[in-house]
Amino acid sequence: MSIDLGVLEGFIVRAKRATYVGDGQRAEPSRAGSHDLAFADGVWSYRDSYFGGTDFIGQEVVWLSGEPVWAMNYYGTILRPELIDAARAGLTIKAALSAMYAEGRFLGGFEWNGPHGTYRDASTGGVAHFHGRETIAVGGIEAYALDYAGGLVKA
Repeated sequence: MSIDLGVLEGFIVRAKRATYVGDGQRAEPSRAGSHDLAFADGVWSYRDSYFGGTDFIGQEVVWLSGEPVWAMNYYGTILRPELIDAARAGLTIKAALSAMYAEGRFLGGFEWNGPHGTYRDASTGGVAHFHGRETIAVGGIEAYALDYAGGLVKA
């Protein structure tokens, strides 16, 4: 199956914007104890499924006509709870990612300053194969970090 990477990336940005960042509707848990968010648009569908809260792990998957074509895994943690809590980290992440998605992308590096810290994202690669790290620094000290990797899924 041939996939237009630009169309795929556009769908991923719309899905991310509509789910976690947009406080989208929760989906039925796909696994015991998971928190799931889902989005669909025509032949494309997306699910973000994660476990935990302050420290969390998850996976995002995109399907094209029912076939999995792209996935990303991630793990995030509060490194310095005396500097930031899960609520302030979440507000910072949502605001920063909202600004990044407004640029029509989710990769390629980004920095955003907010009331609870400085959000930074650094990644290598493109939608077909990538890895990266997002952080929040408070007073110049890294207080939160999330590592992620993903790309195309081929049978």
